[in-house]
Amino acid sequence: MKELVKFIAQSLVDNPEQVEVKEIQGEQTSVIELKVAKEDLGKVIGKQGRTARAMRTILSAASTKIRKRAVLEIIE
Repeated sequence: MKELVKFIAQSLVDNPEQVEVKEIQGEQTSVIELKVAKEDLGKVIGKQGRTARAMRTILSAASTKIRKRAVLEIIE
């Protein structure tokens, strides 16, 4: 899951080397924290949060396949 989020985020931003992804594993749920450069934050969130919502949808579909729950948090 971590690699999936990192790949998507690096594809969207101007500074891919500043993309940081941290995964916190739980028993049923894993929280994935995404941190990007301040000037790239708008690109990751998108207009009215559409890009972030799309990333969460992809993550949800991928995590359903492995029978876990994943939550994406975008850190400023």
